[in-house]
Amino acid sequence: MTTTLHEQSAPSAQTNEAQRLIAILDAAADNLLDRLRGNPLVDRVMLTASHLGDWSLLWHIIGVSRAVLLRRPIEAVRLAALLGAESVIVNQGIKRLFRRSRPTVSGDPTLRVRQPSTSSFPSGHASAAVVAACALTSRQRRLGPIWWLLATLVGTSRAYVRIHHASDVVGGAVTGAFLWRIVGRRVMR
Repeated sequence: MTTTLHEQSAPSAQTNEAQRLIAILDAAADNLLDRLRGNPLVDRVMLTASHLGDWSLLWHIIGVSRAVLLRRPIEAVRLAALLGAESVIVNQGIKRLFRRSRPTVSGDPTLRVRQPSTSSFPSGHASAAVVAACALTSRQRRLGPIWWLLATLVGTSRAYVRIHHASDVVGGAVTGAFLWRIVGRRVMR
């Protein structure tokens, strides 16, 4: 049986259904976050988390602080190398494959964030946050809940400020977990 060019390039019904479900979930998550938007404290926390996630600044500060306190500078170097690899893989690789549009060009107008130059899927902030939380937890298990709370705040902040869809954040978290599993463990040895 042969197919026409139109049949080969047309999206499948399954793809359309998946896109529809993702759009519904994204809208539901945005509606939930909208209930919190406008609260000065929540706005400040989420905006700060989003800014600290830029260029993995939060994770580099933590890495350097730990290295100084524990007198193990190699750990800061390893974390920085891991985050650098994650950034290249996500921002120069995976995002170029998907080229998903962002929910807004510059985020929520009341919550000023840096305008990203990459596509929306997956969230690099969420990916880096999961990689960093995995790496830091592997070094200090007892502080794991803190690292994961920070990672959750950074990831969620991106949907909160409307620079990512909620599904971008979930995709970023999954990507970060995958990168930790295939690359991170080896780097942080």
